[in-house]
Amino acid sequence: MPTNSIALSRLLLEERHSLLRQVNRLVGRDAAEDVAQKIWMKVQQVRDEPPIINKRAYLRRLAHNVAVDHLKSDQRQATAARRAEALLWGTDHVLGPEEIAESREALERVRDAIGALPEPTRTILRLTRIEGLKQREVAERVGVSTTTVENHLRRALAHLARIRDGNAEDG
Repeated sequence: MPTNSIALSRLLLEERHSLLRQVNRLVGRDAAEDVAQKIWMKVQQVRDEPPIINKRAYLRRLAHNVAVDHLKSDQRQATAARRAEALLWGTDHVLGPEEIAESREALERVRDAIGALPEPTRTILRLTRIEGLKQREVAERVGVSTTTVENHLRRALAHLARIRDGNAEDG
């Protein structure tokens, strides 16, 4: 494991409570643990080049960026949910014909892709994103680690985003 990654991992463990407070202010208590898992995953991918001089500042900035990315993702999901609600239930939000057609096509692609996901990825995705369970709860229910849950979710969501956007390649 690269030296930067080892040092950041140790610092993350030392600063965990402080980082959780920082992240909690941005995303709320319910999402803070999920963001902390994402931070851990990012730290594991840090390489030695370039060397990180101020690891504490780097870790704080990383935590902030991951939390902001999480918020943006939640906003995209909320927008998609509003669009889906408008399509399904005819709510007050009026969509144009093109937007309706695009949304239906994207929804169909994503629905088919979810059905084609392998197990346990499909179950993990359903439990976290549809049933709203926390990653820790899903890990206990499925019998895997939270890191494994995070890995399955990361791959599934990246794949579904490509499918939704019409950029997926077979295989």
